[in-house]
Amino acid sequence: MRILVLGSAAGGGFPQWNCSCPVCSLAWSGDSRVRPRTQSSLAVTADGERWLLLNASPDLRQQIIASPDLHPRAKRHSPISAVFVTNGDIDHLAGLLTLREQQGFRLFGSRTTLTQVAEGKLFGVLNKTLVETCPVKLDETTDTGVGLRVTPFSVPGKEPLYLEGESVEIGAETESTVGLEITDGVHTFFYIPGCADVNERVRERLRGAALIFFDGTTYTDDEMVALGLSAKTAWRMGHVAMSGEKGSLERLKDCGIGRKIYVHINNTNPVLIEDSKERQVVESAGWTVAHDGMEVSL
Repeated sequence: MRILVLGSAAGGGFPQWNCSCPVCSLAWSGDSRVRPRTQSSLAVTADGERWLLLNASPDLRQQIIASPDLHPRAKRHSPISAVFVTNGDIDHLAGLLTLREQQGFRLFGSRTTLTQVAEGKLFGVLNKTLVETCPVKLDETTDTGVGLRVTPFSVPGKEPLYLEGESVEIGAETESTVGLEITDGVHTFFYIPGCADVNERVRERLRGAALIFFDGTTYTDDEMVALGLSAKTAWRMGHVAMSGEKGSLERLKDCGIGRKIYVHINNTNPVLIEDSKERQVVESAGWTVAHDGMEVSL
């Protein structure tokens, strides 16, 4: 099984187009200590021919161009055979519009998320005679048809920003935010790009895992507030911070996980700076900070 990190940044990418925070400023200036990153997505294959996308980033066309394995091999062809979306966030759905060019594939997701796609009239550009939507049930294993089986499970999260009302429930475990367990029958890994809280259920699900790709949005919970960029904490955005007593570094340190990789990294996160003290803390704890083009084999 091969896993390609197509994009490793959170929504907006890195540097974010309208941001000159301290970390983005380094990228705009061409500082070699930071690497530009596109918005979060993985591609997985069991046979090197058929690929499953985990989320469809707004940067998908750019990511396909940068990934020879995903280039077409005939007049009308794509190695992308299926897409599995973990929630209804724009940065996980917008890339579906890139796949509208009369191309067949299977689209997997929870009933809640696929309903959000169906209700978004913009996604009507996907040819219904070619694109098969496949609602899946939580905690039930689904055969994606490309040599990979996926089991979705709820993780603490929230509904997408564009569906928020006056009252927002953070940390609910519903179909709105899911993690994925992916296996080729021999090897297994987990993909959780969004998670508001590493509670005991999450810890037990990941205990002993060989490999996880996990939410690395911010380093501190008040990161964006402290920079004067937002009134929202990481928790309010539906993400758990890396640091702190309830952060993922602390909560996942004793779970016997073989390899731990942070994805969905916000442009404000200082771990993007390769020689920062925050990067050193993360790496000393056994974590890797993902970058676009990273490949992992199992």
